Amino acid sequence: MAKDQLEVLNVLDQAKTQLYHFTAVVIAGMGFFTDAYDLFCISLVTKLLGRIYYYVPGSSKPGSLPPNAASAVNGVALCGTLAGQLFFGWLGDKLGRKRVYGITLMLMVGCSIASGLSFGSSPRAVMATLCFFRFWLGFGIGGDYPLSATIMAEYSNKKTRGSFIAAVFAMQGFGILAGGTVAIVVSSIFSAAYPAPPFAVDPLGSTVPQADYVWRIILMFGALPAVLTYYWRMKMPETPRYTALVAKNAEKTCADMSKVLQIDIQVEKQDLECQGRGETTRFGLFSREFLRRHGLHLLGTTSTWFLLDIAYYSQNLFQKDIFSAVGWLPAAKSMSALGELYKIARAQTLIALCGTVPGYWFTVFLIDRIGRFTIQSIGFLFMSVFMFALALPYHHWTLKENRIGFVVMYGLTFFFANFGPNSTTFVVPAEIFPARFRATCHGISAASGKAGAIVGAFGFLYASQNQDKAKADPGFPAGIGMRNSLIVLAVINLLGLLMTLLVPESKGKSLEEMSQEICEGTENHATNESAIV
Repeated sequence: MAKDQLEVLNVLDQAKTQLYHFTAVVIAGMGFFTDAYDLFCISLVTKLLGRIYYYVPGSSKPGSLPPNAASAVNGVALCGTLAGQLFFGWLGDKLGRKRVYGITLMLMVGCSIASGLSFGSSPRAVMATLCFFRFWLGFGIGGDYPLSATIMAEYSNKKTRGSFIAAVFAMQGFGILAGGTVAIVVSSIFSAAYPAPPFAVDPLGSTVPQADYVWRIILMFGALPAVLTYYWRMKMPETPRYTALVAKNAEKTCADMSKVLQIDIQVEKQDLECQGRGETTRFGLFSREFLRRHGLHLLGTTSTWFLLDIAYYSQNLFQKDIFSAVGWLPAAKSMSALGELYKIARAQTLIALCGTVPGYWFTVFLIDRIGRFTIQSIGFLFMSVFMFALALPYHHWTLKENRIGFVVMYGLTFFFANFGPNSTTFVVPAEIFPARFRATCHGISAASGKAGAIVGAFGFLYASQNQDKAKADPGFPAGIGMRNSLIVLAVINLLGLLMTLLVPESKGKSLEEMSQEICEGTENHATNESAIV
């Protein structure tokens, strides 16, 4: 089938791994570094926001965000991300990957800074302003998903393509680590400069006025890595596959790739013939022909990402129990506001270092050896196993002597999420759809995932509440309990394993072979000639 592929794309597929591959990983990966920092750093500062803006004088407990405010602050960026994935995915196919790539980055920079400058005359006004800018920050982050994946896929050779796309996504782990590190450093500096007693000793004095600067600095720091990569994003040429297969400009494709690969690539006569013939057989997104060729694939990528993110984002519900169990997070009364921030950041950084980051890089090193399907299947299977193992003897794990085991099981669940569907659901949609729909279909798949994230983060926040309303968290109704929630999540992972059967294996195959657009029109042209003869 390779003989019908555009020659310039065949050269790109066969190219040895070179410096420009790693440069593209860093440029695209720094976007994901920023995405992860911005999305996850808000969870570090929500306790601090509650202490600053919602403490009731005379109360025996530190201030905390009301459930509706907490849901809005944590969730509004996810809603923005969902919208951005759909919009910028579509726009990336219409205008080109490079032109849209810079827009998303500047939106992220502007909204990161604006989030830290959220002011208002009342706590409610501050939260409303913060939510406004967090939504648009999420909107820019959403655009980075389909564009980064598509750009990396369209620049890579077919031998190491999976590893390079997974490496871009793996930068999320370093972004999460950076968020925790920045919070640790900033809180330590302010704690040293402005010492404060624990809440139990001095409720008002435990939250120093300067703490209001801390969360703002942490949020605004997310703009820095994005600014540093803007110049290099704008220097990247348009991807060869977009220029050749969508813009239909084989000459420019050869010129761009000659510079990138540092070899002379000539336009072949066959390439120009393929361009002309392809126009007659083009079909639209969601047309009957598209659904015949790729309908089940799109169902597979959207459903697996949706189911994965329900389970993945709901795992954060157990962090407060885990941190308390191993002594990483003492009672709130025993800490000052900045002391609590420091210990939350330290605990989340340790979780990321031990469970999150290793899983990402296991995927990077193994995805082109054992394949996407295998890794995704293993991940879903073991997530189910460990969640059932946590759920069925749940009371056993709540006993003090067994809590270390609970932490280990929790860490393994995170590991197999990242060495599994959390990575592969990002990789595969960038490989299996036609170039003119590639970013759109990746955006649709990613948006489906974010819909699952919203269900996981907020649906299960309510569902996991104690079945006895008196024992539920303040402001929440009774739920189905943590044990039953874990059982439901384990079943969801099994459904993800089942839907993985709809996702094709793309290891070692060219993008054009997977998308069935190898010199699109060649087969019909040959058939017509045979009929005339």
